[in-house]
Amino acid sequence: MSEADPIIRLDGVTKRFGSKVAVSDISFDVGRGRCLGWLGPNGSGKTTLIRCMLGLARVTSGTIQVRGHAIPAEAGSALERVGGIVEEPRFYPYLTGRRNLEVWAGLVGDGARERIAPALERVGLAADGERRVKQYSMGMRQRLGVARSLLGDPELLILDEPSNGLDPSGMADFRAMIRSFVEEDGRTVFISSHLLDEVEKIADDIAIVHEGRLVLHGTVDELVAAGRRGIRLRVDDAERAVSILQGLRFITRVERRGDGELGVTLERHDDAAAIAVTRALVVAGVGVAELARERATLEERFLQITGGSAADEPR
Repeated sequence: MSEADPIIRLDGVTKRFGSKVAVSDISFDVGRGRCLGWLGPNGSGKTTLIRCMLGLARVTSGTIQVRGHAIPAEAGSALERVGGIVEEPRFYPYLTGRRNLEVWAGLVGDGARERIAPALERVGLAADGERRVKQYSMGMRQRLGVARSLLGDPELLILDEPSNGLDPSGMADFRAMIRSFVEEDGRTVFISSHLLDEVEKIADDIAIVHEGRLVLHGTVDELVAAGRRGIRLRVDDAERAVSILQGLRFITRVERRGDGELGVTLERHDDAAAIAVTRALVVAGVGVAELARERATLEERFLQITGGSAADEPR
């Protein structure tokens, strides 16, 4: 397998549980040395696909390749250098964090024991390694799960909702950690989440799933650019400006935000549209103090696609 080949390849993957279709005809590749965010509301099929990728569930139809090997037929070779968390990581609660990793390292072998201290340091648990896991918060257990996934020196990390239980400061550290896996270590990270705004800050690529179907896949910039097209204005006469802008055919929405600021949604987003807006206002005697393009967040883009779905259902 060459470095140019994708580390994950999904082709027409469908998984049914009886009459229920959990994932339907999912196809995309994950490039090496990148972070892909696997996004969707709870109940959309995120965890089901991860379980299929790790050989924990069989697909109904379609094919999965990991590291150039078929799942599940060649799962041993495929998963040899893959680390992962599926749902909440489990540990022996009466053992310390370090001892839990030592038990796991005994199963992994191949230098895993020597990686325990660096892994604890990497996830911010170096000072807590001698505490029993029953004393850990949920966020600490999640980080210990990431540390455990590093013991086999994986080239691919598959992490299912790994930021659950982290506080805001922990989220910032988590984002930096994930990016360091990619940028410093050259690992590939496949991370599922419903925390859309957070994943936008981490991922290179995004795949969005809704009701078991892949609805968007591309780079973060591509998906955001395909979303809302708008500009932000600050004017000296907001009431008159709104009246003028609502009469322009290429404007679909005008939002008053207070203090002379307006949000304008356009059918197209190019320099000509922005110039036309400014010209129409100036000709009408409305002063324009500020004009800037607005970039839709990934969360806004996601809500456009799913119609605001965020149901809290089984995954």
